[in-house]
Amino acid sequence: MTGRGRHSAPTGDDIKATSIMADFVEPVSFGHHADLAHAPAPMETPSTTANRVAEISSLLESLDEVAAESGQSLVDKRDGAHETRLVQARLGMASGLYSALRAKHAPTASHCLRVALGCSSWAATMGLDDETRDLLEVAALLHDVGKIGVPDKVLLKPGRLKPEEIVLMSRHAARTIEILVSSGVPQELVEIVHYSRAWYATSGQPQDRQGEELPLASRMLSIVDAFDSMTTDHVYRPARSRERALAELFQFSGSQFDPELVRQFQEFFAQDQNLLSEKLSRRWLHRLPQDGIAVPWNLSAEYVSVETTADPTPSIFEKKLIDNMHDGVVFVDSQATILLWNTGVERLTGVSSAAACGRTFIPSLLEMCNNREQPIANEDCPVSQAILTGVQWLGRVNIMGRQGRHVAVDLHAIPVRSSDGATHGATVLLHDVSSETSLEEKCQALHAQVAKDPLTQVANRAEFDRMLSNFVAAHQESNLPCSLVMSDLDHFKSINDTFGHQAGDEAIITFASLLKSMCRSGDLVARYGGEEFAILCADCTNAAAARKAEAIREMLSEMGHSSLGNRAITASFGVTELQAGDTPETMLRRADRALLQAKDQGRNQVVQLGEGMMEEKVKRGWWPFQGWRGGALVEASLVTLVPIEVAVQKLRGFIADQDAKIVKTNDTELQLLVADGGPGANRRGDDRPMAFVIQLRLSQHHAERANAQGFAAGSYVETRVAVQISPRRDRDRRREATVEKARRLLGSLKSYLMAREDDGKTDDPAATAMSALVD
Repeated sequence: MTGRGRHSAPTGDDIKATSIMADFVEPVSFGHHADLAHAPAPMETPSTTANRVAEISSLLESLDEVAAESGQSLVDKRDGAHETRLVQARLGMASGLYSALRAKHAPTASHCLRVALGCSSWAATMGLDDETRDLLEVAALLHDVGKIGVPDKVLLKPGRLKPEEIVLMSRHAARTIEILVSSGVPQELVEIVHYSRAWYATSGQPQDRQGEELPLASRMLSIVDAFDSMTTDHVYRPARSRERALAELFQFSGSQFDPELVRQFQEFFAQDQNLLSEKLSRRWLHRLPQDGIAVPWNLSAEYVSVETTADPTPSIFEKKLIDNMHDGVVFVDSQATILLWNTGVERLTGVSSAAACGRTFIPSLLEMCNNREQPIANEDCPVSQAILTGVQWLGRVNIMGRQGRHVAVDLHAIPVRSSDGATHGATVLLHDVSSETSLEEKCQALHAQVAKDPLTQVANRAEFDRMLSNFVAAHQESNLPCSLVMSDLDHFKSINDTFGHQAGDEAIITFASLLKSMCRSGDLVARYGGEEFAILCADCTNAAAARKAEAIREMLSEMGHSSLGNRAITASFGVTELQAGDTPETMLRRADRALLQAKDQGRNQVVQLGEGMMEEKVKRGWWPFQGWRGGALVEASLVTLVPIEVAVQKLRGFIADQDAKIVKTNDTELQLLVADGGPGANRRGDDRPMAFVIQLRLSQHHAERANAQGFAAGSYVETRVAVQISPRRDRDRRREATVEKARRLLGSLKSYLMAREDDGKTDDPAATAMSALVD
């Protein structure tokens, strides 16, 4: 995750009552219909809805399959028609409320649908009765319907909200309750939505209910709502990884969220997601009440579908060309609403297409300045001028780049006009005229002489090993994200046994071709071995790589193969991002671990591991642990805001990916031997391997804290880890690179534990969970 130094302020769809775990936020009284704020509406286009959260993404596809079996075709996915059919089946006549929300703000409606699917699947694993599950699903679908009443200028505003605009946005929660009550919904459903914004426990402003007094469905909706928001791209920040989002749910368990439900929510992801998807699909399309509605709505009007407009997106040929252009390309409509945002603009700005589409293209979106570094006012927007006048605009401006510095670009705004003279929008070209050479161009030059696999014509294993080291070194030097996707065809042996090895080869070739077609220039596709492939994604975050893997997975599962009797095949994917302290070897092991987890959880799915957090400066300190002999080169006390059981699980990943050996362990202490802390294949000639001994002591604490305003005060669970890292051999202490390697190991440990350094002493050990490491 890169720090762009921009968009740090809340925007029009980012006013929230839940903290979304970035800061503590003042809780609000629930004794009456207070003016409440809510979690941010995810900024993405409807076409990317099914690719948001890896564990929920297969649900829409499963719904399609079940619908096809029952004759309820949902093949038209343009302009949200796909989602509308699903919601109509679940809500019946009341689906008009959802349709109104989609017409007002499609990203919010898509967010509500994902939250409903996630709640429904989770409720199934908990064995909730049908009535409670029905109410939870409908409450999730409509929990943000009050945003219908938020003015467009506030809801779509990309910049900082003014105080009066914050007031307008904050009223949407109370307006949601008003709409539901006036629509005749049951009181139980109103209470679920109402209390989903309540904190589980707070010592700040009083709530009329807390803890177990809150409806179970409300507590579940609150967790899934926050999780979806954190794992969704926004203009002001990219999506967080699943691991990071779960860790931040744990950080606020016991205060904002029900701690036991947070634990169950984590366990929910360890189950077979394909089986859950199949059960959920059949429930939504086949297990409805006889009257076709999930709850007894007191409505008389029938749902009336509205014809959607023609799809404004380019053809697949045009989109392929646009996505592979080095220059930035943006399509806007007559109101300057962004319709297309290609990878060139993503590379320039660091803002993803999912976060930009649906926004209004105005100078403040990109912090646009003229050559004298003076901000360009929104009313002087060159794109709006081109649309208004019908005259092209060409000039040099500065926009905020992904590194938090302004980048000089030539902006060319070309109005799009029909034969009758009507202006329908504009095409915007952004050409980078800075002297810096992009990382993607460097990576592309590195594998110009790529060694190819003879069968698939992608890079072979040897070339992948070489390029992995180059990718890691280049991205660490430039402080940019880099991701690795490992993939493997499911049940490949049965393909060879049933259809023959030639058919198996053709399946491998087809899969390799699909991988290449879905990747950008600068990425590397390699055949790792047999039916297993790897993709190195340059300048790409964990979440973006997971979306790419999900798109490939879905496309492969829908593709028939003539050599297999026109049957489709599936694949599993493991995704990770370069993080602090990584070597090429640890990054590869973590991606492979994610792939194995995808297979263990039922195959045909995407699993992402790793946090991608950039390394913090290592602090020096001394912690006198009894029984530990010898002076340590690097010492620290780490604090991670998760229970000790979760910290131990994450420590398992560190041990596996570092290929470490457990030398000694007891209830609260652990000694590891790491064979080499060096940078793998990039090792210098005089940089021979060395081994390190890592001493760890874990303890769980309950820390009392509150936010800056004195609210959200309470007792929070945290795990403290005392760390000492020493070379195995005393003679290695004299080597110049030894301390740097020890610090790199500490940085890697911090990334796995998602921990920060702390100066507090760890004097209250909790004798639990450590024995699980050696099971």
